[in-house]
Amino acid sequence: MTLLPSCDILVVGGGNAGYSAAITARQAGAKHVVLIDKCPEDWAGGNTYFTAGAYRTVHGGLDDLLPLVNNIDDDLARLIDLDPYTEQDFRNDVDRICAGRSDVALSTALIQDSNAAIKWLASIGIRFQLSFNRQAYKLNGRHKFWGGLTLKTEDGGKGLIDDHRSAAQRFGVEVHYSTTLLGLLSEPGTGRVRAAKVLHRGQEHTITAGAVILAGGGFEANPKMRAQFLGPSWDVAKVRGTPYNTGDVLNIAINDALAQPAGNWSGCHSVAWDANAAADTGDRVASNEFTKSGYPLGLMLNVNGERFVDEGIDLRNYTYAKFGRAILEQPESTAFQIWDNRMVPWLRPEEYRKERVQLITAPTIEELAKACVEHGLKGSDNFVRTLKAYNSAVYAHRSENPNVKWDPAIRDGLSTQSTKRQLALAKSNWALPLDEGPFVAVKVTCGITFTFGGLKIDPKMAQVMSSVTGQHIPSLYCAGEMVGGLFFQNYPGGSGLTSGTVFGRRAGKAAVASLSVRNQARL
Repeated sequence: MTLLPSCDILVVGGGNAGYSAAITARQAGAKHVVLIDKCPEDWAGGNTYFTAGAYRTVHGGLDDLLPLVNNIDDDLARLIDLDPYTEQDFRNDVDRICAGRSDVALSTALIQDSNAAIKWLASIGIRFQLSFNRQAYKLNGRHKFWGGLTLKTEDGGKGLIDDHRSAAQRFGVEVHYSTTLLGLLSEPGTGRVRAAKVLHRGQEHTITAGAVILAGGGFEANPKMRAQFLGPSWDVAKVRGTPYNTGDVLNIAINDALAQPAGNWSGCHSVAWDANAAADTGDRVASNEFTKSGYPLGLMLNVNGERFVDEGIDLRNYTYAKFGRAILEQPESTAFQIWDNRMVPWLRPEEYRKERVQLITAPTIEELAKACVEHGLKGSDNFVRTLKAYNSAVYAHRSENPNVKWDPAIRDGLSTQSTKRQLALAKSNWALPLDEGPFVAVKVTCGITFTFGGLKIDPKMAQVMSSVTGQHIPSLYCAGEMVGGLFFQNYPGGSGLTSGTVFGRRAGKAAVASLSVRNQARL
């Protein structure tokens, strides 16, 4: 397909946000919408491809979601416990998890538009399912959903990108891979972004556009920028997703269009990640399966044999995006996740099956410590002491609170803290003893997902704001990871994909509306 020298709308970036923007622009009446991505086609999908496809959305309960999903029949529906997730629930989660620092206007737009965004995605052919494997436990014969996160796409991020690409083709979006944004050109005087310089298959081109929508991701795959903005040691963090999100589009917007930086530039989404995974890129086969999110069911110890987080401080989808940082800050930026025989059956097979991860096993705690030494553990004696002190504290709490029952789908209050015995670092929920062999350990490190620093936008239109005038930059819009100010240090799981669609749609609509306004002005 030939890259033409002009278009109505140019979208930069081919992940969930970019496709949401491009398809919306076509639906809104733009005749010629072009989406470019610097990756080759066999790397299509940006970071979206590497996600679990989870979307956090306001909903009215099971009846509100059933029309959207394809994996529930009537018999199964009768066995599901799924509470409504209200706007206030979403607001409380954003405020709590982001320490009250999320931009209120941005997060309000995200929350209030989340349900409509999901239903729009379903209408264009995105296949949704209830996320039994990640967000429900089967207890007493019933599937109990937890954490306000219930929806995922069929086949995760891979399926989501397949569906987006199919929809884009149906709606007539022109897509070009191996096409890198080199610069933005603005009109003198007005500052309106009128064109983009690109490198397409080794040749430089200028594309004149009625409006440009930036959805090119953060700087998570750029070790220099990670060290510069996130801090020391972040250059050694492993990259979970695409190697093509290197901050180029952010820098171009800031330097060429004088876009205003915004948000938490020292913050990011990072997780417990398989220590044996590749360093600088995600794996397109394993994808999200290198995530190791079973820590609430056990413990995490560093190479000195010491715990460093409260593994049970909150439900997993409220802690997993910040615990990667905690692991990175440990000696050698690694840790060991540990479980006994009681908990191993509760681990997700896609993350912990032997074909996917190296399992360290032993019949006793002492032998597990020796086995972990072969994988980098330095403090084997301290490892044993830590586990035995933990077990002692667990039994003391259970003795005082015999009626508290273990329930992984709620904050159950099973703790290490009693009047007789307390640990310096509590495990606040799901604290069962680890004393029934055989035992299993997995070595993990930090895997970075995406960065939180980005550009300041008008939440209503997703239009980029100027660092010089403080006003809208004419014809320039932004969505996805490039939006700054929404997340701080942490985020409620599933909010990223929802944000990409919410602000991608707003950008697509506003960009097309700006064409109409300019056309009217010419008459």
